[in-house]
Amino acid sequence: MTERQQAILVAIIEQYAEIAAPVGSVTLAKLFGVSSATIRSEMAKLEEMGFIEAPHTSAGRIPTDKGYRVYVNGITDAQMTELPSGIDRSARAIEAHVNSHVDKSDRAIRSAVDSLVELTGNFGFASFGEHLYMNGMTQLFSQPEFIEGGHVQAIARLIDNIERWLREAVPNEPLNVFIGSENPIGKSSGATLIISRFCSQFSNNSYIGVIGPTRQNYRRTMELVRRTGAMLEEML
Repeated sequence: MTERQQAILVAIIEQYAEIAAPVGSVTLAKLFGVSSATIRSEMAKLEEMGFIEAPHTSAGRIPTDKGYRVYVNGITDAQMTELPSGIDRSARAIEAHVNSHVDKSDRAIRSAVDSLVELTGNFGFASFGEHLYMNGMTQLFSQPEFIEGGHVQAIARLIDNIERWLREAVPNEPLNVFIGSENPIGKSSGATLIISRFCSQFSNNSYIGVIGPTRQNYRRTMELVRRTGAMLEEML
């Protein structure tokens, strides 16, 4: 993939996250200051490589799971050097909520989940020892992807099995991202899991994370989940 193709892929992913509609060549041409024909040519190459696709008969394109994976790997490689706007303020809000319950560890973790739900619009969960806490079903199913029933059963299966899957898979990185078909359960759910592992008094393998559509602001959500896991480990 050339540098320009990579930049176009990033633009498609970030525009699609914002507008929840396929991104067309006219929009991208204005962004890059080139002709629509040039953009269409580059988009055709990205489609051939499997990074974007055309949904139904739309003239625009949306990212594939493969495209998202390239994008997320780029964020990980950059180690979040370019932090999203407002991330520090959001992280401080989570910290304030967690601090208010620091004398009761399970309440602190639940508060952290609730804060992630509020700030990301995703479904949030935490698994710690024998405890499983979940919140945000309304937010999750308010996303455009899940309003109609196509993905609902698959994502419900993913949520129902999350604790068993975490026990079996034991994701061992401070931040783990499973995109769409990478999910071992609910491969067709069109959902992404972003999970942080942390040590707590309940278990060395405690987890906090979110489940949302593959279309989302990865840079912001990944950083919030990573910081929340690190914060819980430090405070608890």
